[in-house]
Amino acid sequence: MSNVAIKFEGVGKLYQLGVMGTGTLSHDLNRWWQTRVLGKEDPYLKVGQVNDRSTKGTSDYVWALQNITFDINKGDVVGIIGRNGAGKSTLLKLLSRVTTPTVGTIKARGRIASLLEVGTGFHPELTGRENIYMNGSIMGMTRSEITRKLDEIVDFAGVARYLDTPTKRYSSGMTVRLGFAIAAFLEPEILVVDEVLAVGDAEFQKKAIGKMQDVSKGEGRTVLFVSHNMDSMLNLCQKGILLENGTVKYASTIQETVSYYLQGGSRDSKYVANEKSSSKNLFVKEASLLGTENQQIGMYKFDEGIHLSIKLGKQSGFVVDSKCVLGVGFYTQNRVKMCTFEYLISEATEKDGEYTFDLKLPSCIFAPGDYAFDIVLHVPNVQILDAVREICACKIFDNGTDYLKYNGVNNGLVVVKPEWNVG
Repeated sequence: MSNVAIKFEGVGKLYQLGVMGTGTLSHDLNRWWQTRVLGKEDPYLKVGQVNDRSTKGTSDYVWALQNITFDINKGDVVGIIGRNGAGKSTLLKLLSRVTTPTVGTIKARGRIASLLEVGTGFHPELTGRENIYMNGSIMGMTRSEITRKLDEIVDFAGVARYLDTPTKRYSSGMTVRLGFAIAAFLEPEILVVDEVLAVGDAEFQKKAIGKMQDVSKGEGRTVLFVSHNMDSMLNLCQKGILLENGTVKYASTIQETVSYYLQGGSRDSKYVANEKSSSKNLFVKEASLLGTENQQIGMYKFDEGIHLSIKLGKQSGFVVDSKCVLGVGFYTQNRVKMCTFEYLISEATEKDGEYTFDLKLPSCIFAPGDYAFDIVLHVPNVQILDAVREICACKIFDNGTDYLKYNGVNNGLVVVKPEWNVG
């Protein structure tokens, strides 16, 4: 228990749509009587609905979060993942005490520094310097402690020239840089960062990720990070929590959580033939991605190869055409074909039964992103015996290799190391 930095116990946040309070004086008095005098549960909480924005509700009360329970240990870096409206920002606001939970308790040990929205915690009429001191004071730091950190904050944020200018004249990028520097350098025990980092430029985002890594690994502080950039999540975080419609859908290692989120319950790392496919003379019986002992299946670092295992089934007595080919296509999530591979299978399938083919794709070639496979059994230009498409979804992510650091991944989907000659 002493190692727990953050503890959520049955936390829920209820909002009433359109009005403040319960809507009527009689309901407000009844709520006060039931909760404050009689010590009972709030009667108006029972009419709330789960926050599913895809359906039209019938109640004016909506749970932005419901029954949130988890522990985070000191030094953990946790990624909060989910679609827009899942409750991620609400959860961080509750932890940062911007708002209070309707039910449940939140316990946090240590000072919390939060970067939730552009300009959060800044007074627009105060200068950058004055806002640094104000934020430090709110966190309980003395003026001398803040002064010792001032140069580091200003240097990291890159706002030295504008330090004595009111922050209302700052651009959104400048505001985010200064806000993050304050949150990171004033030595909080818990650092909370929302998607706001996406406002900054690419160079600043790399600096911010690096600083959060230093804060967690080198200084042993706890970090909660919300982002829609899964590469950043995989690089920075150790654990992941997936929110869906205001509830915890999944929680595990960051690799497993990201994989679960990206697959969305439909694109899986394994394919098994259905009854219709298994009645064909020659068919794809199974296909699955394989991983090493320390590797999450379906998640591959840029410098790791991809391993696909394919099992074919053949009906008794069926003779495979001598020109029959096992074709495998490798596609992006948006159905851009990266490459295809073919294997002449007639000699390997002379007997009836099941056959296994292993395909290994080399590392350091395909840019980080989301991919899937097509598998086709066919006699070229004559007949397609079986075809399965968009199966065995996988993700390649940037794990900070030297090549990616200096070349980036925005120039194409295939990464090739060129040879330059200057004469």
